[in-house]
Amino acid sequence: MTGRFIAVVGPSGVGKDSVMRAMAADPRLVLARRVITRPGDAGGEDFEGVSESRFLQMQTAGEFALSWPAHGLHYGIPVTVDRTLEQGVDMLANLSRAQIVTAKQRFERCEVIVLTAKREVLAQRLMARGRESAEQVEHRLNRASFALPDGVAAHIVDNSGPLDLAVQTALSLLYPARS
Repeated sequence: MTGRFIAVVGPSGVGKDSVMRAMAADPRLVLARRVITRPGDAGGEDFEGVSESRFLQMQTAGEFALSWPAHGLHYGIPVTVDRTLEQGVDMLANLSRAQIVTAKQRFERCEVIVLTAKREVLAQRLMARGRESAEQVEHRLNRASFALPDGVAAHIVDNSGPLDLAVQTALSLLYPARS
């Protein structure tokens, strides 16, 4: 049996990286390491930073299972995730919500976790990371609400409170206790 590709989506500031890192402490999960066209020391998630020209070479060579542009950058999920999934291991991937349908088509077993948080929590987190102006934060907050594509089911997890609560909720949705 193949493992599940678990796409984690949500607005900027919702805590995707924090939740995913904590979830990956569970031995049933492996975190997919994205390739991104930004400096490798930019902080945040553990990723491979490459130049745009290198990214496009990798894309042309078929080195990505999924790839997409967003916010002036390019993102890719390496095709090597297929080997891990073939071993029956579930993989977590920070994915663009625009890629959900493509991921569902690409992976035999694909589930979606949508992380949410209250607007005021998102605003605090975005301002605290210090990467954007107040105007840019407001723009991100206005994009925070979104509908899933038609026919896509997802697990909804609120990450407005303690990280442990969101992680436990997500894990219990992925691995429900059997009675």
